[in-house]
Amino acid sequence: MTTPLDDVWFTRDLPVLRAIARLVDSSEHGNSPYLLGAVVPASGLPKAEVIAAARALADAGYIEPLTNHNGDIVRITGISAEARRLAGLWPTPQGEWDRLLEQLLARAERAPTDVERGRWRAFAEAAAAVGPHDGALLMSALIGGYVPRAR
Repeated sequence: MTTPLDDVWFTRDLPVLRAIARLVDSSEHGNSPYLLGAVVPASGLPKAEVIAAARALADAGYIEPLTNHNGDIVRITGISAEARRLAGLWPTPQGEWDRLLEQLLARAERAPTDVERGRWRAFAEAAAAVGPHDGALLMSALIGGYVPRAR
């Protein structure tokens, strides 16, 4: 085989993961939704694609499946911390950095005085100058509760 396989993460696996995350995070299905009865309709994808995605997600450690005697996934009993981040239930450093930049710009636009507007704008420009890589590192420390100690 000379050509790579088609990417299924964005078209199949991630939508199924997001559907599972929503269902596991709610109490409507006892936090353990049935694959065929709840996840298939919630994902909007065909049954065969949901089954394939669930197997891939289980193999990757994103979901905790409950299987029957044939090894078929029947229910989802939990999801990993990384699955929660990928699905959007928990923050990611990059996402929080983007939110911070949006907040700074919004505050600059809505500041009641020219002086305050200038301060928020300067803060937003300084944050943008830090860049997304270092900004994500900062957000990672904040999300994780790390506070540098004074020397």
